[in-house]
Amino acid sequence: MDELTDNTVRTGTELLWSELGGDPALPARVAYGGPSGLLPARLPVMDLARATVAVAGLAAVERDGSAGTVRVDDGAVATAFVSERHLRVDGRAPVVFAPLSRFWRASDGWVRTHANYPHHRAALLSALGAGDSASVAAVAAAIAERRAVEVETAVYAAGGLAVALRTSAEWAAHEQGREVAARPLLSRERLDDAAPRRRSGRLRVLDLTRVIAGPVATRTLALLGADVLRIDPPGNPELPDQHADTDVGKRTAALDLDSPSDRRAFDELLDAADVLVTGYRPGALDRFDLHRPGLVTARLSAWGDYGPWCERRGFDSLVQVATGIAVAEGSSEEPGALPAQALDHGTGYLLAAAVLRTMTEQDRDGGTRLVRLALAQTGHWLTHALPGYEPERYLTETAGPLGLLRHARSPVSYEGGPAGWSRPPGLQGGDDPQWLRA
Repeated sequence: MDELTDNTVRTGTELLWSELGGDPALPARVAYGGPSGLLPARLPVMDLARATVAVAGLAAVERDGSAGTVRVDDGAVATAFVSERHLRVDGRAPVVFAPLSRFWRASDGWVRTHANYPHHRAALLSALGAGDSASVAAVAAAIAERRAVEVETAVYAAGGLAVALRTSAEWAAHEQGREVAARPLLSRERLDDAAPRRRSGRLRVLDLTRVIAGPVATRTLALLGADVLRIDPPGNPELPDQHADTDVGKRTAALDLDSPSDRRAFDELLDAADVLVTGYRPGALDRFDLHRPGLVTARLSAWGDYGPWCERRGFDSLVQVATGIAVAEGSSEEPGALPAQALDHGTGYLLAAAVLRTMTEQDRDGGTRLVRLALAQTGHWLTHALPGYEPERYLTETAGPLGLLRHARSPVSYEGGPAGWSRPPGLQGGDDPQWLRA
């Protein structure tokens, strides 16, 4: 995209920056560039990607007090949004989706499963009554005999992940869809008047997140100078390729919070942290009492911490299926997907921006702070709030001898140039055959 002041991109950045409560003058400092036509989709995925990266940059320069320009290059953005596909470990390509993480035909439609983690794979097979060594063909046969919603319900009840394909209209009518639509893209709350945590030089971020949005957020904070320490349970480490892709810039440790000694170590870390970022399903960490006065806590979930699905696990691919995105990007033959896990990556950059903006405000006004985002909210923003291609924006009306014409504006535009044609079309053959006088 060679034009650095594209209106659609500018509008997307302005919308996000407004959601973050930022100075409305700052988005003018973003310069866009790079190759065009990347992350092609029916939905405005590239606009989402640019805007989320742009606000992360804006939040960083605001916090640093920098007067510089935030540069957003389409090539860099598009590459980062599929970073897991470009990763190579000693020349080996990563495993992005396991064999049982895919679309399946049910008796009345489609369902998508996520079984990258061993415990999710085991839960899926248990729900279907299949053995631990069941083949793809066996799983396909088991799902084909059931209704999509039946598979969804059974797999979630077993602790796995499966979502029936829904249209956007079906999601809008669903109770969880209505809950998502009724809420803002993100929320930022001041919980009390506590003083900010005492910061010792580098920002300290305690990272309790997994695949992909939360780790992208904390990876971004690490890039910007934060000391990010990620904690995982010893018996359930991150998938190796996910770790290699999203834990760059961080340090990682294993702690069992049910172990008294590990819990004491964790509490000491939390007592000294400035920011806590969590990415587990709502309620999963409540028993550990993570509240600390003056702390900035950022909570990320798949479906939001409200509605009937609030305690459900979820991933980007499943949110696309539930919300109608997979239908919009598919065909009459089968569902589709966005060209990147854009809900994950976009939410990650937005989360980093929200943390930075919240800390900037906390430095000024104090208070314990809570930030909440959900992949489903980002999906709703992509499909409903982010400007896509709207021909009406590029049309105009002109009155003349032929009547009131509704027609396309000229795409030729430059500063100081004409805003439009100087005259409308007249009646055919109705003009004198002579040149205009100077």
